[in-house]
Amino acid sequence: MSQILKQFKNKTALITGASSGIGHGFAEYLAKQGIHLIIVARSTEKLQQLAQQWQSDYQIRVTVIGLDLSHSDAALQLFEHITQQDLSVDILINNAGFGKWTNFLDQSPESYQQMIMLNILTLTQLTRLFLPSMLQRQQGIIINIASTGAFQPLPYIAVYGATKSYVLNFTEALAGEYQNSGVQFLALCPGNTRTNFAEVAQANTQGMQAMTVDEVICLAILGLEKQKTVVITGKLNYMTAQLARIVSRQFMVNLIAKMFKKRVAMV
Repeated sequence: MSQILKQFKNKTALITGASSGIGHGFAEYLAKQGIHLIIVARSTEKLQQLAQQWQSDYQIRVTVIGLDLSHSDAALQLFEHITQQDLSVDILINNAGFGKWTNFLDQSPESYQQMIMLNILTLTQLTRLFLPSMLQRQQGIIINIASTGAFQPLPYIAVYGATKSYVLNFTEALAGEYQNSGVQFLALCPGNTRTNFAEVAQANTQGMQAMTVDEVICLAILGLEKQKTVVITGKLNYMTAQLARIVSRQFMVNLIAKMFKKRVAMV
């Protein structure tokens, strides 16, 4: 059992975007640690199937909430629903999010509004709503899923990259603000991972190295145990993130634009 998670056995984790990918991976990992779950996504039927499986396999409580978190009032709806059920949230994993790999003008304004709402506003609101009770208990973990794309501008993924830069800076700022509070903050920055993200993003990732979800989760937990605020998954991803601090921003923008333009053309 993870040392840092021992203190959260029989407590509760809220995970958004829990039906697949990294959110699903976190949910199953925490279930194995004996941590109760509140799992949220749009696909209620799939969540219910997962809940039945995890409750049977790990003897935990799993609460299913089907909700589209890209709506402006979704975070408050979720908070009120959880409060009405007299549940507390000890671990918050803001995983729900999406991106589009495309020319900027090829996506509708509505698509970008949903992306910003989900990736930034809902994440911020959920953190604001659930943090006070964690501070009162002097115990909690908040993991916000950022991206290796958070470290530099991303031509052809402009809005998504900008939202993840927000997530990274927001999380690091809160970690500094609430040092020694008992609440730990982590910005998890995965690179290309074997999930359905690329399909939703309409991204051509052919030839790009990809980590498994399990590898990403293990690195996140290791980062928590080492009291890290930021975890970049994989040595190559770490080196790429550092490159943005060494060369000029213009060089990075030109390099990424040249690399991603070919991939957008191949989609």
